Amino acid sequence: MLLTITTTHNPATDIGYLLHKSPDKLHTKKLPFGQAHVFYPEATEEKCTAALMLDVDPIGLVRKNRGTAFPLDQYVNDRPYVASSFMSVAINRVFGTLLSGTSKHRQELVDQDIPLEAKIYALPCRANESFLKDLFEPLGYDVETESYALDREFPEWGDSPYFTLTLKKSCPLRELLIHLYVLIPVLDNKKHYFIGDDEVEKLLQYGEGWLKGHPQKEKIAHRYFRNLRSFSRIALDRLKDDNPAIDNEEESSGQVKADSQEEVLEDSIQTEKRISLHKQRHKAVIHALKEHNIATLLDLGCGEGKLLHFLRNEKSLSKIAGCDASIRSLEIAFDRLKPDEQRRGDPVIELFQSALTYRDKRFRDYEAATLVEVIEHIDEPRLGALERVVFEAANPRVVIVTTPNSEYNALFETLSAGQFRHADHRFEWTRAEFTEWANRVADNHGYEVSFHPIGDADKKYGAPSQMAVFVKPDIEEKKAV
Repeated sequence: MLLTITTTHNPATDIGYLLHKSPDKLHTKKLPFGQAHVFYPEATEEKCTAALMLDVDPIGLVRKNRGTAFPLDQYVNDRPYVASSFMSVAINRVFGTLLSGTSKHRQELVDQDIPLEAKIYALPCRANESFLKDLFEPLGYDVETESYALDREFPEWGDSPYFTLTLKKSCPLRELLIHLYVLIPVLDNKKHYFIGDDEVEKLLQYGEGWLKGHPQKEKIAHRYFRNLRSFSRIALDRLKDDNPAIDNEEESSGQVKADSQEEVLEDSIQTEKRISLHKQRHKAVIHALKEHNIATLLDLGCGEGKLLHFLRNEKSLSKIAGCDASIRSLEIAFDRLKPDEQRRGDPVIELFQSALTYRDKRFRDYEAATLVEVIEHIDEPRLGALERVVFEAANPRVVIVTTPNSEYNALFETLSAGQFRHADHRFEWTRAEFTEWANRVADNHGYEVSFHPIGDADKKYGAPSQMAVFVKPDIEEKKAV
């Protein structure tokens, strides 16, 4: 796979500052599926070309691709040779600093328009050739395509679905990379990695400022999520001006009802001020951790590592860990957190597999434990085992538990009476039920507990999520002294 970016900006070698890759060196980065190499076939003050070449390991792909429906598909495929989601991941991993909008040496260049020409070789387009232009021309690019015969010896077979794509435009280099990062997987429509809720946030983050007005935004969203309409629908709803922002979490199943036109208007006014519920939840957890001077934390049932991703930049923490019963979720968390690429000063990150209803001596090594939207996934008869594991055996100084408030479900249009927000929920408690459970646990295990609503509260039904903070009072008093 090969991507080249050429500029005639003067001096053209400034592109090296933006990419954080010197034109004088070969740069190599190891990736889970191979190696990415950055080099400069041409580097003068008049013209400079940066090349990103991705060397995918076919054997490694076979090892990671167990259980395919078509056995030979592991060996007979185009994955190592075409610009696909692997290239998109490489752009993020290799040029991530520029994607974030920063430059260590030449920050003034980040948002500056410079003449650019990008060329992507062997780009799959499984729609038709016009789709390439439909994607990039509305973004202001001059688009050139070169197609290839499926087999030169048999011209009657027609053209292959692969193209060399050339894009020309004067714009910030970051803008070009963002467009490629989002749209390359859209063209291929075969993402190699797991698609979860964080992909919605990723699309909205990198689509900010251009996706909302793109005439092909529906196709972009559907193909970006590999035609998983549950995700594309959420993303498209959040792009609409006239759609009030709703909770961005996996259990949100519909739009919130409004009791009057005045409420609709007020909700629309507040849309830009709202923060998605999962972010509000994480902020509430972080605030509680800081309030109790926590330095080491274990996230029980960490899933894909969303909370740990927020916590990794908290300087007050020296060590954070996550455990989950799902190996697949831990693999995604590892890929998100990259504990093997930690920066100096960041908290130490550990991930391990464990069940929450069985004692594990590793649970005892942390000042605090969090169970963020976890308990509702456990059968109620098994909660007693979880209580003994967390509050008795592990016995941390602080335990933070969040769970949905079932009363708030009445405000979701598409939730029928008695239906849970997520198919895997075993129960959902009212505020009174959660308070009763938490008070009993606190009394049984020597904790004091306080309760906190999370999200915009309704006068009748309360907040969408609820949090209990359990604290060992004797230990807190000793720390205060």
